[in-house]
Amino acid sequence: MSDEAAADAARAAKEAAIKAAKEAEAIKAAKIAAAAAPATPAPRPEDDLEMGFFEHVGELRTRLVRAVLGAIPTIFLAWVWKQEILELLLKPWIEAWAQLGLGRPTIHFSGPVDMFVIYLKNSVIAGLILASPWVFWQVWGFISPGLYRRERRMAIPFVLASTICFVGGVTFGYLIVFPEGFRTFLEYAEQLPSDEIQIVPTVMITEYMSFSTKLLLGFGVVFEVPVVVSFLAAIEMVTWRGLLGFGRWWLLVASIIAAFLTPPDVISQMMMLIPLVVLYFFAVGIAFLIEKSRRKRKDEEDKAAGDEGYER
Repeated sequence: MSDEAAADAARAAKEAAIKAAKEAEAIKAAKIAAAAAPATPAPRPEDDLEMGFFEHVGELRTRLVRAVLGAIPTIFLAWVWKQEILELLLKPWIEAWAQLGLGRPTIHFSGPVDMFVIYLKNSVIAGLILASPWVFWQVWGFISPGLYRRERRMAIPFVLASTICFVGGVTFGYLIVFPEGFRTFLEYAEQLPSDEIQIVPTVMITEYMSFSTKLLLGFGVVFEVPVVVSFLAAIEMVTWRGLLGFGRWWLLVASIIAAFLTPPDVISQMMMLIPLVVLYFFAVGIAFLIEKSRRKRKDEEDKAAGDEGYER
């Protein structure tokens, strides 16, 4: 009986060992599968407190008020330099006038408060441009609640890129578009077949400033296209293939944007349409690089997870 009891005990121990080994293999396989599986995005903390339409409107109003209040110091600074800003905006017109030999350049105003309004508008616009990092920070504050935690790490790059592109667009408009555009516009005054009469422009300063500031701000907005497209690609809302396929429709969209942001003349619209198209396809290239980098990083993470699971 003792031999049978010993055999039963040995058999039970063997079965227990086999069962334990199977359980260990199952646990190991589960760990490997869990390590190799793609990580699910962390839930958004705002999911439990979704904002309604009026809450979004209220948040937008708050951000706009903060943006304006934050720009007040730079607006006051621009007011101190209001005459220098006016001369800076008039410089491309004066140089184009002088190059065509039209005599002493003149510019006129029709109302007693025109110059005060011009100085005030120029100071506000210049102040907002100087405060553009703060303004873009408020833009980020408005859109960030709808992002995942890992996506919110793009705050500093977003603000820096937006500021650089906006200021770059304003600079491009001032240094490249203004000189060529004004010279082209003034050349029409010399295209009369007769020498008996000369057409001399009578330019009103209110119209000139409206034209100039609208064009400069328009180019600043246009140069934000790479930032917007890159941001959408980074949060996986668009792909470079989809953007490339949308290119043919972008020509129509760009034409509408150029017509809306520029004065109603073909030359100004073409000067904005060309950068819009070029910047869009440049942004497609950036989206391609972002996807390539994301794919490479994911492959490395999967490989590292697989190696770690295999070692276990």
